[in-house]
Amino acid sequence: MIIINGPNLNLLGRREPDIYGDLSFDEFFSEVKDVYSADFELVHFQSNVEGELIDKIQEVGFTYQGIILNAGGYTHTSVAIRDAVAAVNSPVIEVHITNPYSREEFRHTSLISGVCKGIVAGFGMESYVLALDSFL
Repeated sequence: MIIINGPNLNLLGRREPDIYGDLSFDEFFSEVKDVYSADFELVHFQSNVEGELIDKIQEVGFTYQGIILNAGGYTHTSVAIRDAVAAVNSPVIEVHITNPYSREEFRHTSLISGVCKGIVAGFGMESYVLALDSFL
């Protein structure tokens, strides 16, 4: 199982804490990894570069039990990430920390939702946990 995070998610804990909270993703991941260690091996990957996200999806998308993808801002702009998700066999859950529909109008459209198994949004970091639970 892999969590793939897109642009600016490396700044969690420091970036707009009133929106995203004050917990870094590394802190969150170390807690979650321990909880799910009996169920599956859990790894994560983050990049601010669209092509690196696509490469990772293609690399793991035929062998991993599942992919949890928070594409960040690329959710609303990247046909290429959508195509990568559509091309692989591993089920993909789209995750958002915030509720995109409660934010700016440009965030209301996801180019990747249509090729994902499901979507979890608006529950803070718990969105990742809900996505992980869907694979149990």
